[in-house]
Amino acid sequence: MPASPEIPYLRRLWAESIDGARANVVPGVLLWSFGLAVVLVYYFVPSTRDLFEWVIAKKVRYGYLYSGISTAIFGGLIPFCYLWWRGKVPSGKVLSWGLFFVIYWSTRGIEVDALYRLQAWLFGDGADWKTVATKVVFDQFLYCPVWSAPLTAVCYGWKDAGFSWKRFWKGVNRDFFLFDIPKVLLSVWIVWIPAAAIIYSLPLALQIPLFNLVLCFFVLIVSVLSKDESQSRDEPSLYGNEKV
Repeated sequence: MPASPEIPYLRRLWAESIDGARANVVPGVLLWSFGLAVVLVYYFVPSTRDLFEWVIAKKVRYGYLYSGISTAIFGGLIPFCYLWWRGKVPSGKVLSWGLFFVIYWSTRGIEVDALYRLQAWLFGDGADWKTVATKVVFDQFLYCPVWSAPLTAVCYGWKDAGFSWKRFWKGVNRDFFLFDIPKVLLSVWIVWIPAAAIIYSLPLALQIPLFNLVLCFFVLIVSVLSKDESQSRDEPSLYGNEKV
């Protein structure tokens, strides 16, 4: 009896997802350590409370404006400048890529802020394990696969197609939906499920600031550890993992 055509597909998806997960293990461990350190400092080092209260005050005062600007800087501008400095931005595309990263992450920052607020309204703002676990499940297994991952794939695909929708749609096929997006989700979940749990352990007003730091830290670490300069086309897709 011939093998089901789904079997090679699933094997390929699993193999490449595992490769992606392995590539993210070291960045993930460093990222979790960094995020957990921030959470522990907040709860157990009283001398730092003034700094956290200052950040909370700025976030509460400026709301979505804070989220848009801070995420544009930490998720877009800083990693982009580093990639540019490393020579991983194609010549002639510095301005267009720079604008893309800043605008894209500004809008995603506002979106993620709305997600965090919605979850606080739905599930509460507690840091107990049940509330945190519920938010992680909602974030990673509903928001990410239904909205965040497809949106990231489309936006970065459009960028990689030279900002041409015509060229982008020519490259969209069955694998784009059944392979590319699931592969990104499976590999990035390894990093961002624990990271999301750490972020949701903080009060609502501190979740976006920590998300910004984690996002920036992750992209910079992956950039440092990247050994293949020819992968500059694919590397920016790691931004989303996060919030893929």
